[in-house]
Amino acid sequence: MTTEAKIEQATIDWLTDLGYSHIHGTTFTFPENEVVNKATLLAFIQQQHPDLPAELYPLIVAEFVNNKGADLLYRNRDFHLKLTKGLDYEYQDANGNEKAVHVYPIDFQNPENNTFWVVNQLSIKGKNKRRPDVIVYVNGFPLIVFELKNWFDENTNLQEAFNQIQHYTKDIPLLFEYNVATIVSDGNEAQHGMFNASNEWYATWKSNDGITTIDDDFQMHTLLFGLFPKERLLNYIKNFVFFEDHNGTLIKKGAKYHQFFGVNFAVEAAKKAIRPYGDGRIGVIWHTQGSGKSISMAIYAGILRSLPELKNPTIVVQVDRSDLDFQLYENFVLAKDLVGDVQHADSTDDLRRLLSTGSGGVVFTTIEKFRLKSGNEDSLGELEHPILSERENIIVMADEAHRTQYGLLDGFASNLRKALPNASFIGFTGTPVDSKDADTQEVFGETIHVYDIKQAVDDKATVPIYYEPRLAKLHLANENLDSDVDSLTWEQEDSGNLKWAALEDAAGSQERVDKIAKDILNHFTNRTETLPGKAMIVCMSRRNSVKMYEALTQLKDCPEIAVVMTGNISKDPITWNPHIRTQEATEALKKRFRNPKDPLQIVIVRDMWLTGFDAPCVHTMYVDKIMRGHNLMQAITRTNRVFKDKPSGVIVDYIGIGDQLRKATDKYTGGGGNGQPTIDMEQAINMFFNQVDICKAMLPETIDYSQWKALRESDKMLLVKQALNALIKYDEVADQFMMEEKKLTGLLSIVKSQPEIQEFAIDILFSQHVSKAIRNAKTVKGNGRATQNEIKELISRSIESDDIIDVFAMAGIEKADISILDEQFLLGVKKDKDSIAIKIELLKNILKDEIRMRLPQNIKKYTSLKEELEKVIDRYHANAIDSYTTIAELVERAKEMQDEDKRKSELGLSDEELAFYDILAAKKDIINEAGPIQDVVHNVVKAVKSNLQIDWTNKEDAKAAIRLAVKKELRGKVSILELNAILQEIMEQAEGQYKEWRA
Repeated sequence: MTTEAKIEQATIDWLTDLGYSHIHGTTFTFPENEVVNKATLLAFIQQQHPDLPAELYPLIVAEFVNNKGADLLYRNRDFHLKLTKGLDYEYQDANGNEKAVHVYPIDFQNPENNTFWVVNQLSIKGKNKRRPDVIVYVNGFPLIVFELKNWFDENTNLQEAFNQIQHYTKDIPLLFEYNVATIVSDGNEAQHGMFNASNEWYATWKSNDGITTIDDDFQMHTLLFGLFPKERLLNYIKNFVFFEDHNGTLIKKGAKYHQFFGVNFAVEAAKKAIRPYGDGRIGVIWHTQGSGKSISMAIYAGILRSLPELKNPTIVVQVDRSDLDFQLYENFVLAKDLVGDVQHADSTDDLRRLLSTGSGGVVFTTIEKFRLKSGNEDSLGELEHPILSERENIIVMADEAHRTQYGLLDGFASNLRKALPNASFIGFTGTPVDSKDADTQEVFGETIHVYDIKQAVDDKATVPIYYEPRLAKLHLANENLDSDVDSLTWEQEDSGNLKWAALEDAAGSQERVDKIAKDILNHFTNRTETLPGKAMIVCMSRRNSVKMYEALTQLKDCPEIAVVMTGNISKDPITWNPHIRTQEATEALKKRFRNPKDPLQIVIVRDMWLTGFDAPCVHTMYVDKIMRGHNLMQAITRTNRVFKDKPSGVIVDYIGIGDQLRKATDKYTGGGGNGQPTIDMEQAINMFFNQVDICKAMLPETIDYSQWKALRESDKMLLVKQALNALIKYDEVADQFMMEEKKLTGLLSIVKSQPEIQEFAIDILFSQHVSKAIRNAKTVKGNGRATQNEIKELISRSIESDDIIDVFAMAGIEKADISILDEQFLLGVKKDKDSIAIKIELLKNILKDEIRMRLPQNIKKYTSLKEELEKVIDRYHANAIDSYTTIAELVERAKEMQDEDKRKSELGLSDEELAFYDILAAKKDIINEAGPIQDVVHNVVKAVKSNLQIDWTNKEDAKAAIRLAVKKELRGKVSILELNAILQEIMEQAEGQYKEWRA
């Protein structure tokens, strides 16, 4: 039978295996009301500093032993700072010369110079006499306390061990003045934590090496061999324990195993990568949201600052948004015991001043502060960012900013590198880095350490998140809504994307908002009856957020709610004013919401507070906004923070994020997060062979593509068309084939170097061609004109040849010549049973494609046309019009574009000049020019284009140059009073038309 004594003995045995000396507490000779072995401490200081005057030694011992502070936690902090940072002393040597010495009570650099004891059954007298099970002493200080319970005693458990520690802090507080950490164990489980922490913050140590996670070992064994090797324990004591001062309330924190190993791996990576030893790419740390990434960053900065080889480095902490900036900055300020003083760059000038100095330190900034200084209308600003420092000991720590770091040729990321040409870079992220993303590796280097959601939940570092679908249908009868939404520019939801605006309007219909508001209140009321906590509501837009607030606050028994959003008082409706706050007011609201006792129960957000914001008391999130990928995962993990008895977070879905959530979660929990296969090559090849068979089995047996490589392009297209006809008739079959082909291509990326796969090259090529044809037939995507033309050509060649007149004849209308449609596109109606529905779908997508391509050329004109097109399709899907009427309506829309083409030709204008012509033609009565308006248009467009540069819409100096050039062109032709109005319209059109300009 395993008893408490046997567990105690096992702990002692394992520590002696690690080189600790075992001493029984009864052999200690100092008084029971003392806990420090002063004789051992004195011997260590004399050994380390043999030349000090004899009278100084007892003074040094006394200063390390006696701690200042009004209560236990403050005295513990005072000791910890002395322990880890040492003390300065001045003295005179034998010759009367003034000397100075810095004394540490532990030799952190040379572990074997210290005395390590494992002491059991030491009696300590305080308010009551107590005898802790095991204490680890280092140089006479009792630094680690163990409380152990019998594994097989059904009446004892881990909670009892924890409770006993709490009693010890009251009965023998002197012991805990020197305590670094405490260990509690019931034999089966073993956890480490801070003596002042509540039990939910105690954690299991699950790795011996930081690479392999151990779940089925004896937990005390893993804890001791993972944390207590002498060098490792001293590293933890010095660098991984710290205090936060929250307005006079101290909180002591210690790192978990994933933070300890991840940071240490990153330190070693920095030593190799920092210039001139390496190329400056340190790597990426991926620790999932809620697992203490901010603490890891602070610890890492503190260690880097202390490394002698870095010679007082400057640590630049860079984020991509101001709200994340202040959040992380506050965390670093709280951890000043580790990182020292932290400076915040409040402006571009401030940043340049801080980085131009030669001294080290920690500097916080957003990446947009690496901007070029603007000029004015009569002079250009900076063309290139100045060099701020050429020092090699500058390290840039990017927080959740790998997406803003990729523009190395131009933009803020480029400016940063020009400003700090010899800096090194490390990325900290809560989102996974895809191995296919070469940019990440190019900017930061390889992934250093991964701690994903699954591991965090298993370790109870975060609570699990549950998904509850309560869909409230959008009033869009569009069976292809998901694929349409997938084509959005997700990173730019407010960039004028018309589909996003349509979805926003549908989601914000008053009837729908009212229904959701009632459901939210009912759900939240029921949830908080048994589990106190708070909630967040995520809406599609600021407008919808305000609507939701108004709907909720009109309901009986609604708790206090607030909308958290940005504002623009020059453009926003006056009714939004109560929701627009200063930064100070927003910070005050944030503190209220974090406080579980504050009556503010629910906040409504669109983007704010969805990243970098921790409110552990939040246990529910109501989602009425389409999100995906890292945006979705960052949002939902607002609910996963550990808090008292909170068992989980809940995501209530009103809009249908389930599929995206499954995709994102799969990515966030898979394969160590670095995209490498977690299966051996032989297994991967077998999976590849099997996937080839699956794809081949879905293709018609009558198709012989064995001579694919020898075929002419036209014959290849006919084969693809045959396969397309067979598969696209049924959505489920077509979708299944695309999915299977995607799996095949994914496996190919793993096994492509294996020679045995070469014989299947034709099967792969043909499957990929067919999958691409299906995908393009179902949704037309792409940005550039060349890409659009390639897609349309592929679709048109995928439809068998016939006479276009048949379709229109069936619709009862005369043949139309639609130049934007390849005539082969609408052929084959008579031969395919369900072909008219297919043709409508393809025709719709081609039209949408053409409008999207033309939209930048004339925003007003094609926005209207796009809206008309969507109304036609919505009516068709709602069965308000039949398929033949739908085709006729679509043809009318195409004729409008055809008329635009004729108008351009008649006016002698290019595609890009027509919109500018419309602007100036509308003002022709005030334009003082003898010749045709077209002449003015030619010159204005030339003035705009000659001043374009990459990313110009984000550069004020570039926009100023364009305005200046256009003004010069219009001076004398337009009065000064009218000039600014025309100029504004011209700039708006230029920004829409040339936003994506590339040299």
